[in-house]
Amino acid sequence: MSEESEVVVLATRNHHKLVELRRILAEAELDVRLIDIPEAEELLGVTVPEIAETGSTFEENALLKSAGVCEATGLPAIADDSGLCVDALNGMPGVLSARWSGRGATDATNLALVVDQTADVPDELRGAQFVCAAALTCPVKGSTVVVGSLEGRLARAPRGDHGFGYDPIFVPLDDTRTTAEMAPHEKDAISHRGRAFRRLALVLADRAER
Repeated sequence: MSEESEVVVLATRNHHKLVELRRILAEAELDVRLIDIPEAEELLGVTVPEIAETGSTFEENALLKSAGVCEATGLPAIADDSGLCVDALNGMPGVLSARWSGRGATDATNLALVVDQTADVPDELRGAQFVCAAALTCPVKGSTVVVGSLEGRLARAPRGDHGFGYDPIFVPLDDTRTTAEMAPHEKDAISHRGRAFRRLALVLADRAER
């Protein structure tokens, strides 16, 4: 990375997502300096407001967040919106994944609720999908959003100590482990977030060359 590398803000305050995004984007070897929101606020002397996820799709919410942070900082911003879509729940929690169990929702309460809601669903109907929309907004060059997904099925009980969110109950197709039982590099190679951000990295690299 050169001293004149472009500064790009990772538009999330979720520690787990920050760790994953830095890890995934580091593999792309982009000539950019990735900073988080607190670093941007300290660097620029600004306050980045909380951005409400009012969109009805992952793409809309990702764009809301990247555009909002770009506007607040004047810097290019990357954001994502992701979640679990369960066939037996008509595609829910979907965009409500992070707050599925209501006010004060946590990963643990959201996970427990989905386990309870699908307890009686037979094995052949336990299909699910992880979806991630990754958005990039630049002050001059506008916005781009890409999507990555991972097909799988729901385990009946949580397994594994890695990952976060719904990872302990999500088993990718052609595997027997949950994504919480996979090593980080194994999960990144197939995950919805890994797929989306590798595509976004290509967009970043292309813009840097222009």
